Amino acid sequence: MKLHIPPSLLHRRFRLLWSGLLVSAAGGQMQFWALLWHIRILTDQPIALGAIGAARIVPIVIFSLFGGLTADTFDRRRVLFVTQTVRMGVALILSWLTFTGQIVLWHIYTLTVMDAIAHSFGLPSRQSLTPNLVPAQDLPNAFSMQSMAFTAGSIVGPALSGLVIGYLGQTWVYSINAFSYVALFLALFAMGPIEQQIALQRSGSKGNWLAIREGIDFILNHPIILASMILDFFATFFSSANALLPIFAKDILGVSEIGYGWLSAAQSVGAALTSVIISQISVIRRQGVILLMAVVSYGIWTLVFGVSRSYAISFFALAMMGASDTVSMIIRNTIRQLQTPDYIRGRMTSINQIFFMGGPQLGEVEAGLVAQFLGAPFAVISGGLGCVLAVGWIAKRWPQLRTYQGNENF
Repeated sequence: MKLHIPPSLLHRRFRLLWSGLLVSAAGGQMQFWALLWHIRILTDQPIALGAIGAARIVPIVIFSLFGGLTADTFDRRRVLFVTQTVRMGVALILSWLTFTGQIVLWHIYTLTVMDAIAHSFGLPSRQSLTPNLVPAQDLPNAFSMQSMAFTAGSIVGPALSGLVIGYLGQTWVYSINAFSYVALFLALFAMGPIEQQIALQRSGSKGNWLAIREGIDFILNHPIILASMILDFFATFFSSANALLPIFAKDILGVSEIGYGWLSAAQSVGAALTSVIISQISVIRRQGVILLMAVVSYGIWTLVFGVSRSYAISFFALAMMGASDTVSMIIRNTIRQLQTPDYIRGRMTSINQIFFMGGPQLGEVEAGLVAQFLGAPFAVISGGLGCVLAVGWIAKRWPQLRTYQGNENF
């Protein structure tokens, strides 16, 4: 197959956004894994690591709907300037507290909450901005390229985190992440003003709630969008194997920390390779069928990982999970963005944020509980089976998803 420049990168403003995201994604992943390491240094209590997940998901559930409303009623580019400035500030404060030796656990949790709030407002604006930068026919490719950027960050970030901590110290991880936001600032500045449909602003808190309700009603009245969100939630809820990965690495596969590190990157490796392949495809047809097949594949490979006792097979299964999830994610995002008018796109994205972030977080809790009583393999195997069954129910409940081609108008 002859490689060519992905069509979305032919558009200057998207190319700028993608370049900025490529850098900041690596910095964000580097900081996330460094935070986990930092917590482990400060305490040996496992619950302290679990608390970081709660510190991230609770603000997102609370503020996501308001983040979507903000994306629809204000300039999305300016919203991103503000939210990324807050996130840069969080990284700088982490760096300063660590450098001065003052940092304690409550500092980390409080700053994580602040970062999650900024993320709640930033993500709807960023995702809603993408359709304003490329034509509709290039949108699947644009989301494929964004997936590639974040996947690359998920591979490079953790590796850099360990190297920086080992050779330069914990403080420098946070400092480097803060500096990585400069790339995104430069990209947003170089884009210049971007046209978007501004939703009608309603005054007062009652008006805000009416606007949020408008977004909820829109999703409820569009079966394709609703079905894709529910599919996203169940797939990640039943197949969240990440929380149990240390158990599989140490107790089942019997590998060291290095082997565990490669297993942690396996899904990102599969996702990265898949993103490169999809970036070379101009048009994806029969998107509904492909989406359902991708989520079924995700469940099946989760099941394979659960029964495997071979390191090579486990690594391959995780890589295929990442590949399947990438195909699913690209099509889900394309369906939602193309089927949603620009004036309400931010609110739709914010509601979806609750689904795609709530699913894996709750799924990891569920996996941990099942593993506690029935063992880690049973938890993963039953999760993979549950994922496949959920796809069958959704395909039957919303037949519109099975017949969706990808060229329908909202």
